[in-house]
Amino acid sequence: MGTTGEAPDAVPHRAVRTYEALSARERRRLVVEATVRTLATIAVVVTLYYVLPFDRDVDPVMLAEITLGCGVLAVVIVLQVRKVSASPYPGIRAVEALAFTVPVYVLLFATTYFVMEHTAVSSFTEALSRTDALYFSVTTLATVGYGDIAAKSGSARVVVTVQMVLDLLLLGLVVRVFLNAVKRSRQREAAPRPAGP
Repeated sequence: MGTTGEAPDAVPHRAVRTYEALSARERRRLVVEATVRTLATIAVVVTLYYVLPFDRDVDPVMLAEITLGCGVLAVVIVLQVRKVSASPYPGIRAVEALAFTVPVYVLLFATTYFVMEHTAVSSFTEALSRTDALYFSVTTLATVGYGDIAAKSGSARVVVTVQMVLDLLLLGLVVRVFLNAVKRSRQREAAPRPAGP
């Protein structure tokens, strides 16, 4: 116990102003910092997509790497939700989290399509470069489907179907989870704080 009579686990609360209480300059700074962090992270992830050696033969190691990538994406989403919940500015943090999560998700499927095409050349209606695979992954996510590239083999169609189902979950469930994290954080901010000693 401290000399002030506080409980040993009491931590002084650092006053954080709400986003609305910040000046226009402080708001711009927060948005610019979040944008720069997001763009830098996306640049690193896209660069890795283009430079990692995914054009080798599929073997158990590569399958383990892709599975690990899926697991990492799931962990990243959970960590992002926690960060949104704990953030003093959850709205900005949620947008930043989504702006990172969606490109990583798209690149994970682009990598899968690229590997599939290089393993079984007849998987798609045309040979896929990394850019073609990324384009196909984005058109599948956006449900545009121009028809220039299509899944041809049964295994490619299964993977594309899985992406379509996960796209619906991503758009519905993950966005909702982030929005709920923002809502909980704002409710916590609005809750009256107990009076000090």
